[in-house]
Formats: sequence, C-alpha cells, structure tokens
Amino acid sequence: MQKPFSLERNALVIPLLLLLGMWGGFLLQHLGVFADCFGALIPLMPEGLKGIFISPFLHGSLEHLLSNSLPIAILTFLLYQFYPRIAHRTLVIGWITTGLVVWLLPPMDFYSGLRANYACIIGASGVVYVLAFFLFFSGVFRWDLKLLAVSLVVAFYYGGLIWGVFPEEYFQTLESPSRVSWQSHLAGAVVGLALAFLMRHSGERPKKFLWQYPNYYSEKDDRLWQEYILRHPDDFNEMPQKKKDPVWERLEELRRKS
Repeated sequence: MQKPFSLERNALVIPLLLLLGMWGGFLLQHLGVFADCFGALIPLMPEGLKGIFISPFLHGSLEHLLSNSLPIAILTFLLYQFYPRIAHRTLVIGWITTGLVVWLLPPMDFYSGLRANYACIIGASGVVYVLAFFLFFSGVFRWDLKLLAVSLVVAFYYGGLIWGVFPEEYFQTLESPSRVSWQSHLAGAVVGLALAFLMRHSGERPKKFLWQYPNYYSEKDDRLWQEYILRHPDDFNEMPQKKKDPVWERLEELRRKS
C-alpha cells in the first residue's frame, strides 16, 4: 500500500526561518547595523569572506528582497518536502560553495574585461539558483515520477531563471554598470547541477515492490492462476503450445477429473 502524503515539518520551519533572516537583515540594514559593504560578499578581499554566510540575508531594496523571498520560500519547501534526508546537506553545501566560488571570481565588465577594484555583492539569488537547478536536475537524474513532477513545476515557474546566468549587458545596452550579480547566478546554477548529479543516489530511493524482483514467486498467486485456468479453459484454446507443457497437461487432467 502506498504511503499517504505527509507534510514534512522542516518543509515549513526552514523556509520560515530563512524568510525571517532575510527580512530581519533588511531591517538591520535600514537601522544602520549593516552599513556600506559590511556583511557583503567582496570578491578576493579577506574582509569579504564573511559575506559568504551573511550576504544572502542582505538586500539592496524592498523590490530586491521581495523578488527573492517567494522563490526562497517555495524552493526550500520543495527541497525539504521531497528530499528530506539530504535537504540540510544540499542547502548548506550549496550555500557555502556558491559563496566561495563567487568570492574567487574577480568582478569585471563582460565586454571590456576591465576588473573592478571593489564590488559588494548581497542578496539570496545565488541560493535561489542552487535550489532551482538542484530540484530540476535531481528529478531528471533520478528518473522518479514524483520527483520528475517537482522538476516540471520548477521548470514551469522558474524556467526564466536560465537567462540570469548570462551578463545583463549581453542582452541590452546599459548606461550604467549592471547591479545584477550574474556571477552569483551562474555559480549557483553550476553548484546546484553538480549537487544534483553527485547526490543522485543519496536519500530516499524509489520503492521496489516484491513482485518486481526476477525470482519472485507466490504460491497464492499461482494457485489463483491455476483455478482461473480450470474455470475458464476456453480462454486458452488459442494457445496450443501450452498443451505440450507438463504443467498444462497436469491442469488439463485435473480439469477432466473435476
């Protein structure tokens, strides 16, 4: 019997905690606690390392915060609901690895190749990309119907995220330097894809029923099958090859005696 659907506790708790952290961080920014680049991820700068952990909780504007809040809530819910055994591992490794990769990438203009001396990166978009790409590709790699359905949901609602991994100036001419960290998007996408592949055999595996094993045999099923043959011999009149089978001959003998 299939296990009834049950809501994972962490699927509600973790998204709520992340949202509280993001909105709380935004409030502290307006109170001046996180002023200037304090808490931001600053590539190649030692003082920017703390931004690997803090910067996803900081946002440049209310619009920036709102644009990340809903995806974080939905994608984190899907992660903890459908991958409960590896959800913590996926979120923590994805979060830290993406931040570290972005810290190692020098900020530069895509066309000119000129490197910026100082760049402060904030926002949870890198984590969003980790979750979205992990959820999509994990369902594909595992080839499980339930998880494939999750992949399709993510692709339907967040398929447009794919364009965020490219530099903004690649699509349009900008009068001012881009404020969108496409490096975070690209790093999150690659990390999410890599985690989906590396963890494709981890966590809950698809259930295999007893009758799916090659050496499966059930005496009860065999008895029911034999009874059916005895009661409905006409259904097997078009199977003359079976009459040469000793089992078939024995069944015919039993039918005649009955």
